[in-house]
Amino acid sequence: MVVMIEERRIPKTTTEGPFERLFAAEYRRVVAIAHRIVRDPDAAEDIAQEAFVAFHRHHPAGIAGASAWLHLAATRGALNAIRSARRREGRERGHVRGLGERAPFVADDPLESALRTETQREVRAALARLRRKYAAVLALRYAGLSYAEVAAALHVRTNQVGTLLVRAEVALKKELNDVAPL
Repeated sequence: MVVMIEERRIPKTTTEGPFERLFAAEYRRVVAIAHRIVRDPDAAEDIAQEAFVAFHRHHPAGIAGASAWLHLAATRGALNAIRSARRREGRERGHVRGLGERAPFVADDPLESALRTETQREVRAALARLRRKYAAVLALRYAGLSYAEVAAALHVRTNQVGTLLVRAEVALKKELNDVAPL
């Protein structure tokens, strides 16, 4: 016996609100900003989700500057993740030293890969030591945001971004040179 089930078309209701539209419009960019800093796709998505959750808790989705707020939140979240990882590594190294054990063995990589990894680590550590505003302007600009978008995220005038960027680059170079081995 064959039972025929009536096929019903359920009309698609538009339940998409302002927050869902904001999320759809900005999620990829917020993840990209975080990824540019932490270089870990999973961590970048976590940071982006935390930024959206924080935004949703404290702001209505339709406010002016929502995307700028999210970009800055992603930048700060990513920089905090780097700082946290650095502190955790220090604690773990201290713990290993306290036990009298050697640090875990890392398989040899080609020289170029090792140099690139070390350079990235040094740059991230130097970014973590910079003033928040300098680290944020560098992260936002090199994540591909325009001067206007960076200005909106940092709550400064567009014509100030270039100056901030130059000062931040000088500070970053100084940090990198001060820490460089002799």
